[in-house]
Amino acid sequence: MENEAILKRFTDLRRELGYTQSDFAKQIGVSNTTADIERGRTKLSGKVVVELLKKYKINPLWLFGESTQQYIETSSTNVIPKVVTVDSADNDNMVLVNAKAAAGYPQNIEDTSWYKELPAFDLPLPEFRNATYRGFQVEGDSMLPNLKPGEWVLAKATEDLKEVSANKIYVVVLQDAVLVKKVISKPNSPNVTLVSLNESYPPYDIEPHQIQEIWEVNSKITFGIDATTEKGLLKQLQESMEELKSQINKTNR
Repeated sequence: MENEAILKRFTDLRRELGYTQSDFAKQIGVSNTTADIERGRTKLSGKVVVELLKKYKINPLWLFGESTQQYIETSSTNVIPKVVTVDSADNDNMVLVNAKAAAGYPQNIEDTSWYKELPAFDLPLPEFRNATYRGFQVEGDSMLPNLKPGEWVLAKATEDLKEVSANKIYVVVLQDAVLVKKVISKPNSPNVTLVSLNESYPPYDIEPHQIQEIWEVNSKITFGIDATTEKGLLKQLQESMEELKSQINKTNR
């Protein structure tokens, strides 16, 4: 029988990752369920250990009680967008992920058919050229006063966690959530800290492997701008934003 401490680490890992015994079995190439492994009836095979390392960066030495470091650090974390959407002319377009769609985004992050159900558009401005952009709707008040609930941010894909700046705001796609935060890398720490602008929300640490994608917020769409003039560019901007707001509201219904 396997060492009980090893089995406990294996079971705790499955629960930490949020899988049922049958779902975890599919992830690591085990038939039907991991119940027999967790009870010590089936040996924890080398194949399973390799899958844990490949998929979740689990340190085999930690699993067998020879190290306190659960995850193996890699030189870089892959946060490249899993899917890039294009229009009929094969040009990148901007998919809009509203608050409702964001709830299912992490689970559908590699499903190309899922993205086709979301509205998409192109902004003919030079600032949005030569990069992949995505629009996300802000949910909650954790980024007040800069970002209000219901507003939209337009964000550029980030290819490497090393590119993240402490002075910018990011859309962070985790394994179970889509968050808008500042991202801070601490010296001598393998973790990164997610920080809200609203001080009533305390910062918290996450491990890099939990991040699926990072999008650097480059601009936002704000509705209901008060203006003292009816002339010129400001009026045109308001009209265009109201039109866009109308289109977005239709997609939310």
